[in-house]
Amino acid sequence: VQLQASGGGLVQTGGSLRISCTASGTTYYIFKMGWFRQAPGKEREFLAHITWTGGSTLYSDSVQGRFYISRDKAKNTGYLQMNRLKPEDTAVYYCAASVRAGNNYNAWGQGTQVTVSS
Repeated sequence: VQLQASGGGLVQTGGSLRISCTASGTTYYIFKMGWFRQAPGKEREFLAHITWTGGSTLYSDSVQGRFYISRDKAKNTGYLQMNRLKPEDTAVYYCAASVRAGNNYNAWGQGTQVTVSS
């Protein structure tokens, strides 16, 4: 499975942005898709995941209630809707998928930059 993230950009504090992750290849083996981010000088942070078939979701405390993960199986695309953005949300956002790997993520997208201006 190959993942292509898109939709990042510059947004003002309090604004919203939706980023996408399109999967190609053997997508029927995807168990879940997750979103992560990494800010300069910080470790990669888990944000949310969604199970591909059932649509069950899980969020980190840092984005619960502001970010929403979804997927469109027909389009092989996952989304992360980000609302009430803050400058500390500035980071490179990565999508990842678990492909026949249980809870492990073994496919990663290239990342998309999200910058929130104050």
